[in-house]
Amino acid sequence: MKTRSLLLALLFITNLNTTSNAQSADSSKVSYSKLTSVVLATAGAFYYGHVFNTNMWWKGEKSRFHLTWKEDWTYALGSDKFGHFYFPYMATNIYSDVLNWCGVDGEKSLYYSSGVAFAYQTYVEIKDGFSKQWGFAFGDFAANTLGAAYPLLQNKYPELQNFRFKISYYPSPRFRNNSHTTIIDDYESTYDWLSINIRHYLPEEVKKYYPSFVNIAIGHSVKKLDLAEGGNHEFYIGLDWAFENIKDDWGILNTVRRMFSFYHLPAPAVKIYPDVIWYGLKY
Repeated sequence: MKTRSLLLALLFITNLNTTSNAQSADSSKVSYSKLTSVVLATAGAFYYGHVFNTNMWWKGEKSRFHLTWKEDWTYALGSDKFGHFYFPYMATNIYSDVLNWCGVDGEKSLYYSSGVAFAYQTYVEIKDGFSKQWGFAFGDFAANTLGAAYPLLQNKYPELQNFRFKISYYPSPRFRNNSHTTIIDDYESTYDWLSINIRHYLPEEVKKYYPSFVNIAIGHSVKKLDLAEGGNHEFYIGLDWAFENIKDDWGILNTVRRMFSFYHLPAPAVKIYPDVIWYGLKY
């Protein structure tokens, strides 16, 4: 997954934002010292991403810029598209928080952050276009674009705040057999989730008894990708611990809660396809 370097950078940059967002977002003056630290960290992350991806993905035979069509959707049964959506979606949200911390206006920070996330993902796709093995994938590009745009749509249409995307990881058999160096590169170990704030849609007489931090989640993964027939999809329905729905200020733990708002924590679930399995906790 070529976005791994950006994910690591986001975790680092988020740690810069150690103060309460509720305090920092009120600032009407940009702190250029904070902004400089964020710009330098971002530039370093971009450079690291270039070096890492060159060594990991782009060091093979080069070619003229070209497109890939069939492989765009057959690769990992298309499950990579969620990753291409998810990482710019997460990056836009986190960079927006960090720019708020720097004193940048909320809506402006969201647009700047979306641009940064989109630019990084587009750069990766263009570099893929010059790799004989990969090629520029319109499916990936479309997912990148939607991921960077979705936080903007959530800002414009608040109803979309009730639909959030999360990810989780649990070691697959092939990962345990050392198929990948890191778990986030293994699609069989990856679970994609749409977390729905079901409480928002309940009748008022029911809503007051329903805990705000319990969402309904729809999950997806892929398995047996190494088989000749190409593997299969899996679908789940379960619960999601949506602590981001709790409006209380968590102080110094606000950053931790914010990070967990992008990750699906273990919760009860049932696999509904291709077979039915109940899980007390699904990771």
